[in-house]
Amino acid sequence: MRIRPFVFVSQHQALNSDKIEALQIWRQNKSHSKPNNRSKESMNVDQLKAIQAPIKDQYRIDPTSAMVTIRSEGRVEVSDQHCVIQSHAGTIRAGLHPAAGGTEDDACSAEILLESLVACAGVTFGAVATNMGIDIRSCTIEAEGNMDFRGTLGVERTAPVGLTAIRLNFRIESSAESATLDKLVSLTERYCVIYQTLIKGVSVMTARN
Repeated sequence: MRIRPFVFVSQHQALNSDKIEALQIWRQNKSHSKPNNRSKESMNVDQLKAIQAPIKDQYRIDPTSAMVTIRSEGRVEVSDQHCVIQSHAGTIRAGLHPAAGGTEDDACSAEILLESLVACAGVTFGAVATNMGIDIRSCTIEAEGNMDFRGTLGVERTAPVGLTAIRLNFRIESSAESATLDKLVSLTERYCVIYQTLIKGVSVMTARN
């Protein structure tokens, strides 16, 4: 078990069409595969590199094509203190955490943030492990965050609003050497978008339309 704690400080050239088509076909086939056949549909290092190589080449040739705007939108239900988001996983209804007067029926935004970190770290971990050729029997990633609810409830002005520390724990079962797994986790940290966004901080601008 390895624990990775951290505290935060708070147009384009077209990609090779046949490569894009190959990626789409692979994803379609994978989505239609049965759960018990999932291992047979796993992407190996050669397949992953074949898909990513032309994309990387495109970004080297035209760096502006790598700049993508990612969006999320939610509908606020003011009287119920809910925000409804349509995600790839379905509808998510966010509400107050029980420690702030909410119930377990709604998703907590802070938990969604941790889930986003876990999801991104997991996807990155899989890609890095595949590229390194490491045999992973299983991997579970857990994120925990500390929060003083006096801050968001306005009980104590000096109390911080938001998560003040996050711990990311990788539970890995593998025949690989410990040093290799340490390198794998380190590279996962290096290339995980959410992890890097949190530890580096990012400018957030608010507008009212």
